[in-house]
Amino acid sequence: MSRSSSSHSDRHDVVVVGGGHNALVAAAYLARAGYRVVVLERQDHLGGAAVSERPWEGVDARLSRYSYLVSLLPGSVIDDLDLRIDLRRRRYSSYTPDPADPRRGILVDNGDALATAMSFARTTGDAREAERFAEFSDRLLPMAATLFPTVTEPLRRASAVRDTVADARLWDALTARPLGELLRESLSTDLARGIALTDGLIGTFSSSDDPSLRQNRCFLYHVIGGGTGDWDVPAGGMGTVSAALEHAARAAGADLRTDAEVASVSPDGEVVLADGETFHGRLVLSGVGPSVLRGLLRAGGAVPEATAPATAPAAAPTDDARPDDPRPEGAQVKVNMLLRRLPRLRDEDVAPEAAFAGTFHINETMTQLDAAHAMAAAGGIPSPLPAEIYCHSLTDPSILGDDLQRSGAQTLTLFGLQVPHRLVADADGDTVRGELLAAAQASLDSVLAEPIADCVADAPDGRPCIEARTTADLEADLGMIGGDIFHGDLSWPWADDDEPLDTPAQRWGVATGHERVLVCGSGARRGGAVSGIGGHNAAMAALEILRG
Repeated sequence: MSRSSSSHSDRHDVVVVGGGHNALVAAAYLARAGYRVVVLERQDHLGGAAVSERPWEGVDARLSRYSYLVSLLPGSVIDDLDLRIDLRRRRYSSYTPDPADPRRGILVDNGDALATAMSFARTTGDAREAERFAEFSDRLLPMAATLFPTVTEPLRRASAVRDTVADARLWDALTARPLGELLRESLSTDLARGIALTDGLIGTFSSSDDPSLRQNRCFLYHVIGGGTGDWDVPAGGMGTVSAALEHAARAAGADLRTDAEVASVSPDGEVVLADGETFHGRLVLSGVGPSVLRGLLRAGGAVPEATAPATAPAAAPTDDARPDDPRPEGAQVKVNMLLRRLPRLRDEDVAPEAAFAGTFHINETMTQLDAAHAMAAAGGIPSPLPAEIYCHSLTDPSILGDDLQRSGAQTLTLFGLQVPHRLVADADGDTVRGELLAAAQASLDSVLAEPIADCVADAPDGRPCIEARTTADLEADLGMIGGDIFHGDLSWPWADDDEPLDTPAQRWGVATGHERVLVCGSGARRGGAVSGIGGHNAAMAALEILRG
């Protein structure tokens, strides 16, 4: 639904700034509760980063162009909003070729423990590493089962959460010491440690021994999803998730407006669009990043020092940021491809259909991941580029048209790690995109028996079906400052023991420096990823406030 500019001023119970998936969750909950809600989205479509698109004209392939897997979306949100989505579990967890000899690799087969053990032994030369890897995974499960249900509840104190975790040593290892220590204690090989470490580096520029523990926080969110840590493929593409949420919000009566660019937000609930149309809300929910919100609040007359979300984790400002406005920094490159067929592997003991069906780790030993971090910190593109590959069409062929399915075509998504925004921020966009694409292809080619370029399909206009999306593209296209997919550093999913939890917004982790402005997006205390948690928790806080 496009925005109409017929009215100069509109009053609502809640004005939601931004139309991403979290904003739609919040709008659906609040509209179902009987409140008048309007969502304002600057683009011509809703869903933010959780969308499916056809990147190549004339090619019937719907790719999850930005976000691509689901783990943290709570079943309670799906049930509450009657969402009709199909999340498919992958049989193969991961495949990791040995960078030193890509003719062998570790295939983690969830359906065959013996085959997994043999794969570990063949690749690492350590007959017990598979057992250690399984024990490490099993050790995380009770914590995941304990923590995940709390993300849709008011924040608990750290000490209270710690008391519910039976494995006190694991708690201390994850929350007080760099992740690298735990991985070295738990696993014996560089390859297995790297497989585990990648969960701490998705979109996060860090190393195994980073004293900030940002890698620990990222790791924790990656292993608690659904209480199991499994990551699923949304059938039909990520756009089906946003479409279901849009349907839920519209059916509940929320007013969803596109082409509605917000120019300012005032602490008293006034929201002004770029064309001058004004909305007044008893509450404003922000689905945009905290850095974007701070700019909107300054434009609306807010005192700068009071604009930062009260629950946002501390971050050191960069040279171009105000002291009260730390600039987020994403750390990834995403390459989308359509292949005529899957490429052949150097490892002849593993079928490509198995290797590509889960997470395909490339040049991701712990040593390589830390070396890549050091290279990028020094200003260079990592070589080799650590990367992960996903072939969603093996799990969900419906994202391809019938002709493509019959031809044997497959999608391929490459997610490159340790690529901080600083590498692309001041560079020529096309040049650095080409350099990152070349680095990604070289890294992938190093473990294949043939160049990936030989397998890439061509569009009707003759151009290859391959595109690279950098942090600069995310900033330009989606308004994610610094291309940060989490809208800033992730925080622990609990409150410090001395943290104020006096207001509904504080208790739900969605507070800003203003009573009438709440955070509902990935920048919320337990935001990040396609989860809807930020939207749910902002709605719960808003309901408490609105009901008085």
